Amino acid sequence: MRIAPPRSPLVLALLLLAIAVALRFRDFGNPVIHVDEQYYLLVGDRMLHGALPYVDLWDRKPVGLFLIFAAIRLLPIDGILAYQLVATLFAAGTAWAVERAARKLGAARAGALAAAIAYLIWLPLLSGRGGQSPVFYNLFVTGAALLTLRLPELAACGRRRAILLNGIAACALAGLAIQTKYTPLVEGAFFGLAHLWYLRRAGGRWPLILAAALLWAALGIAPTAVVMLAYALRGPGVFQAFWFSNFTSVSLRRGYPAIKITMRLLGTSAQLSPFIVSAIVAWRYRPWTDAKVLAFAWLGSALVAFAMIGAFFDHYALPLVAPLAVIAAPVLGRHRRALAATLGIGLALFASRVLTRPSEGPGMRAVARVMEANSGGQCPYVFAGDSILYYLAHACVPTAYAFPSTLAYEPERGASGIDEALEVRRIMDRHPPVVVTLSEPLAPWNVQSLAIMMTALRGYRPVFSAPREGGRTIVYLRRDRPFRQ
Repeated sequence: MRIAPPRSPLVLALLLLAIAVALRFRDFGNPVIHVDEQYYLLVGDRMLHGALPYVDLWDRKPVGLFLIFAAIRLLPIDGILAYQLVATLFAAGTAWAVERAARKLGAARAGALAAAIAYLIWLPLLSGRGGQSPVFYNLFVTGAALLTLRLPELAACGRRRAILLNGIAACALAGLAIQTKYTPLVEGAFFGLAHLWYLRRAGGRWPLILAAALLWAALGIAPTAVVMLAYALRGPGVFQAFWFSNFTSVSLRRGYPAIKITMRLLGTSAQLSPFIVSAIVAWRYRPWTDAKVLAFAWLGSALVAFAMIGAFFDHYALPLVAPLAVIAAPVLGRHRRALAATLGIGLALFASRVLTRPSEGPGMRAVARVMEANSGGQCPYVFAGDSILYYLAHACVPTAYAFPSTLAYEPERGASGIDEALEVRRIMDRHPPVVVTLSEPLAPWNVQSLAIMMTALRGYRPVFSAPREGGRTIVYLRRDRPFRQ
């Protein structure tokens, strides 16, 4: 496989954008790519109508992520298509940064371009087909990594002022990433420490190093500090809701069985195996340049962040793809067979796992139409399934805990700060006109919540269903209401 990489950065960017569009075009307009990004869009949309994250709509993600989706919602096109187009731009931008970073590692142009293309291919293989949070913050982190890879050259020339400015930019990018998800704190800390090390190597005196450390740390925490201040100014109750959602609740989540964790790790490792093999080859290849040390240290910090939460869903590995691709790039440039094998395996997996997967979007849009037609201006309730149904049905939300897994599934029991089963009872005591649930859960049921729901559903009848994740999404209508198509 021969690749003729463009020499112009602009042409390179346009090429990567075209590849990103080609890989993601099939899902444009699909409202149910992944349950997470559905909820981000719902919260972002409702923020424009006055909803306050963690108070009116509960979740654990930083408010910066919801602000991205709220800003996207301002675009004059359908919100679902809008976030997918913006996510495509972010993915292409990150791929461009991967190519630039690979060149800093000494990769040939062909290897650097192959690494950038591989990044785009592997995103959808790890549930990054749409707008998962790493699709956005990987751009900030990879941009900061690219700046960090400049440090050996800057230090060798004694350019202390350039290192100071470089650190300002890198830590500001890390701060944006942290307000998109908190785990990039680890990578951000590494970038800051690397800048301090090279500032010292460039001849920086200790007072300058101390001042730089304080400045860079302040920039890294500034976005989060601004958000904390904004919530604190709304009163102690609002700030307490923010603090619990962002920093306390994650430690209250129930763990998954060891066998499930093991299988997730094995599956993720298998999918990343072409990168892992190249990384092993790169590790054994000499010489070890400063840039190579920095790249492996970046990967190490990303691995720490990956392990922090412990659930090991496949999309948690999305932040590993960029550093792995950068490290693999010199190997891909030197060994054409490795390049062909990596891209060939990636495209084969993409064809088998993405292109052959039936789209469930039309079915969910039909469910939303049934919800809207039969709700009569009242709030329907999605007990288990897709939160995007509220958005598609132009419906009010009957609970702040609108992400269905919060109230419906066992891993979240006791982690939301409320009695989840009592919240389900409160919702059902108001007799919502329409209830939506799944025939097969996506995680073990919260048995207390399920028992309340099954009892309440005696007053409802199933009126519509659509395929979803190997089972069915089922729409129940209150028995005293006529069914409207």
